[in-house]
Amino acid sequence: MGLWRVFYAGWQMECCGTPFSVGDEVGWQLLLVPGEEPACTITGPAEHVAGADQGIRVVRNAGLTVALSEDPRPAPAEPGPARRSGLLAVETHGSRWPEVTGRVRSIHLVVDDLAQGADGTWEPVPGTRTLHETDRCPKWFRDREVHTHAGPRRRDEAGVLVGLDVPS
Repeated sequence: MGLWRVFYAGWQMECCGTPFSVGDEVGWQLLLVPGEEPACTITGPAEHVAGADQGIRVVRNAGLTVALSEDPRPAPAEPGPARRSGLLAVETHGSRWPEVTGRVRSIHLVVDDLAQGADGTWEPVPGTRTLHETDRCPKWFRDREVHTHAGPRRRDEAGVLVGLDVPS
């Protein structure tokens, strides 16, 4: 078995998700988002899976089937196995590909502080992300205003980070 850290975004849960608890068996489509933390590395043969639209490229390894967030069109075979790094994230929209089934071993609520930029958009403040252990994923996530010495900020419950035990 492999223990993988998987991010389940709050908006994905609020839209189409079903809350779960530590100990539950779940089945999710996973997407590898490059450049995001916490990162993991997936190595295995990349293949094209046909779908309703152009389909998607996936890598299968150690009990995982992970979609790649890159050009979905069939690509020439890579020499040797594909090696990709990024954040494993639950994806409930778009193309369909095989789900990964595993048991939830831990859940942490991911909270980010956001500051308003000059253009009016709210952006994460580096170094302010916190994790709060919980035994159940909420259906709804909070976003509230807080006041700090640096001025007004928003505290955003961005989603949950799940320890997912996947059989090989």
